[in-house]
Amino acid sequence: MKKRLFSKPFIYTILILYAVITFIPFLWAILSSFKSLEEIVSGITFLPETFTFDNYIQIFSQEPLFLRWMFNSIFITACMVFLNIIFNSMAGYALARIKFAGRKFWFFLILVVLMIPFQVTLIPSYLILKMFGWLNTYQGLIIPGMVNATFIFMMRQFFLNFPKELEEAAQMDGLSRIGTFFKIVMPLAKPALAAQAVFIFMSSWNDFMRPLIIMSDEEMFTLTLGLNTFKGQYISFWNLIMAASTLMTIPSLLIYAFFNRYFIKGVTFTGGK
Repeated sequence: MKKRLFSKPFIYTILILYAVITFIPFLWAILSSFKSLEEIVSGITFLPETFTFDNYIQIFSQEPLFLRWMFNSIFITACMVFLNIIFNSMAGYALARIKFAGRKFWFFLILVVLMIPFQVTLIPSYLILKMFGWLNTYQGLIIPGMVNATFIFMMRQFFLNFPKELEEAAQMDGLSRIGTFFKIVMPLAKPALAAQAVFIFMSSWNDFMRPLIIMSDEEMFTLTLGLNTFKGQYISFWNLIMAASTLMTIPSLLIYAFFNRYFIKGVTFTGGK
């Protein structure tokens, strides 16, 4: 009992220190977005000597494509989240509930895909997109990423624990398999869907490598690529980078805050209530 009483404060102290150390760079980046470039490059200071909103004004006034980059990121990320939720959930449900020829083979294939690093598929993906003429297009980013083996596996594990009685009752009421899936299963799978949505949003919103390879026209850049344009050969405008990074962080915080209560439940893979 005494060991538990002693270990609890120790664990909390370690966690608090870790949280503070992790949060300090993020807080410094936000505060730096209100500093001038001269103040940032002159040395590491935490609080700005004079608060200024000029950096945020310059982003929109000096870079006319910033709003276009923001639209590209929002549009691509929204499509990726929507398509992944639908297709990953359908695939996971089929592997968990529907008996069909080759089900074990397809599940094994998904596990194999999980073991292949993303970097290995970059060149083949680029050549295939070039063959289809999808370079520098929205579909070049959206279609190859509209399914994800990781979340197919996650949804399969979730639906394995989903109560069959609910599906059987729906079928007795005359619902088809598709109707049962969309009207009964999906509404009750909010925790897993929310967890999936948060992870997919973060990976798509912060993706830099795939847009860098696929997009060449500045009008088709996402925010991650747009931030890179503020870095020149001889000078980097860190004040603008910090301001743009702060704006880019806001949607991620809002998404996590909105889905937080579902997200905590979803990562535990608990289905029925």
